[in-house]
Amino acid sequence: MRRPRCRLRGCLNCLRLPLVLVVIAVASRARADMVDVPAAAATARRAGLRVLESERVALATDRAERPGDGVEDLPRLFDAAVATWCEHFGITTESLGAWRTFGCLVVDVERFRAAGLLPPEIPPFTNGFCDRNRFWLMDQPNPAYRRHLLLHEGAHAFTLTVRGLATPVWHNEGIAEYLATHRLDERGRFVHTPMPARSADVEQLGRIEQLHDLRATGRIPSLSAVLAAPPAAHHDLPAYAASWAAYAMFARHPRYAAGYSTLERGPLGPDFTARLTATPGFAADRAALDFDAFTDDLDYGYDFARSAIDWSAGPPLEAPAGVRVAAGRGWQNAGLSLAKGRRYALHARGRCTLGTIGDTAIETEPAGIALDWYRGRPLGQLLAAQWIDAPADGGRPRFLVLGTGATATLTAQADGPLYLKLNEPPGSLGDDAGEFAVEVGVAP
Repeated sequence: MRRPRCRLRGCLNCLRLPLVLVVIAVASRARADMVDVPAAAATARRAGLRVLESERVALATDRAERPGDGVEDLPRLFDAAVATWCEHFGITTESLGAWRTFGCLVVDVERFRAAGLLPPEIPPFTNGFCDRNRFWLMDQPNPAYRRHLLLHEGAHAFTLTVRGLATPVWHNEGIAEYLATHRLDERGRFVHTPMPARSADVEQLGRIEQLHDLRATGRIPSLSAVLAAPPAAHHDLPAYAASWAAYAMFARHPRYAAGYSTLERGPLGPDFTARLTATPGFAADRAALDFDAFTDDLDYGYDFARSAIDWSAGPPLEAPAGVRVAAGRGWQNAGLSLAKGRRYALHARGRCTLGTIGDTAIETEPAGIALDWYRGRPLGQLLAAQWIDAPADGGRPRFLVLGTGATATLTAQADGPLYLKLNEPPGSLGDDAGEFAVEVGVAP
């Protein structure tokens, strides 16, 4: 019998039943073919391996004991993550019963092979691999990345055996990345951070940096390419980053989050992408725009709600028009359209606050704050842009800034809406206040 594994290698097929019945049916089927965790742990101990245990995982390792390295905490953190995963899928931890996983934190692969804990049918892996309710991860010098790999492979074990996941690879790997991304709070407790706020919270993970690099080098994939990626494409880290980005957008963007949550609480079979795109109200063209805009503006703490974009086309600008541009929002549709090749004059005034330093408000006017910069421009500076479907450099569609500051002359690069925003990291929008008054008219 071919056994279910992650990476879409023979995964269990999810039955088309209500969620509670799906969980029960899949769990019963999986448990009949799962590894006996106590027996595996006993084998590890006989081989001289350390075994660290908690309610939901037994972790065997050949890593020498090193005080303060965080390895002893891994089972406790795993259990906390499992509770979060149950919440994600709308199930209770009690419904798991005695469900457990067996993991191997590996320094010397051959030692696990000799102990019979790494069967020959398991293919070679660089970082980790999951087979039903057991998984392996190579030891890492960075404690945060070691935790992430443990939870990534553990999430595979959970979704495979508890939820019967057999979805396309973008979802299979995207959800594992999403569920594994976390930080530790000041008391060392697990905190799920699917959109990490700071790079220091996810040391060595580098998903956001990888996407920045893909954007900068013109290699960022389209949403359609991510959704259609074959399993073989997920042999490099950029592919994991792209899958995480697609998953994060669907799970957190206000346009998709509610429907996506409902979808994920149903069957998780090979037709998942088809069911997603058939969701009432789903528009492939708009989703492609949202993904390109997200990956273009992506940064730590990205705020999907404040960065959601209105893609509607407004009426052509023929006479001067007034526009209000709010601080604390991403790109805002001005409600009017420009004509390609035509010149326009922009004048802005007002004062906004970009949070505080201590008790002092950080104030900005349309010219921005010259003492602090973001992405090559003064913080808080007014930006005016258009969305360009076919950039001259051949890269993915993106916003092209046409003018900045209190006074600017814009030359439209396309027929389409004008967008405006303050220049600020997308993770810093929540404590802004105020707005700029902008007047736009046809230039003489």
